[in-house]
Amino acid sequence: MKYRFIAIEGNIGAGKTTLCHLLAARYNCALVLEQFTDNPFLPFFYENPDRYAFPVELFFMTERHKQLQEHFAQPDLFRTFTVADYFFVKTLLFAKNNLGGEEFRLFKHLFSVLNATFPKPDLLVYLHRPVPVLLNQIQKRGRDMERLITGEYLEELQNAYLDHFKWETETPVVVLELDDADFLQDEVVFQAITGLLDRRFEPGVQFLPWREMA
Repeated sequence: MKYRFIAIEGNIGAGKTTLCHLLAARYNCALVLEQFTDNPFLPFFYENPDRYAFPVELFFMTERHKQLQEHFAQPDLFRTFTVADYFFVKTLLFAKNNLGGEEFRLFKHLFSVLNATFPKPDLLVYLHRPVPVLLNQIQKRGRDMERLITGEYLEELQNAYLDHFKWETETPVVVLELDDADFLQDEVVFQAITGLLDRRFEPGVQFLPWREMA
């Protein structure tokens, strides 16, 4: 494996956590998974985003920071690399989309302090899927708190990620165009992704349709 720390990112419903579990089973790597269900403000945020945006984002940021800091402070000597289903900059992207004015300025300041305390990923893989595919995935998994997520909200998040990647100069970013490909059921798709992890990429963003790797 060419990388020590790989982050798998994507919009809501893209399959980030599922892919991380598959990679952990394949490579016996250390696994860092976001505990989003522990956020007590999340159900209220989906009901009333204007009122609960700041506490929901603040809770996510502090929990992600705590999780990553603890993980890298105590490395697993028996696993050669780590796979996470988020990267910490996600915290700022969601906050920028959900907060405004003084709240976002305060949040950004706190983020800049916390972001300097642990390593950045050696490779970021973003699972890109069209919004209708994401909505279908969200509906299929049937989480009650996600029932009010709209296509417009997913489109805003997608644009926030892609806009950020344009300015990424330190980390290699691969935007993997999956469409509706199912890496859980289709071994060809999963093999294409594992082949991707054996390649060395330069810092910056590049877009790869999965079929070009199969």
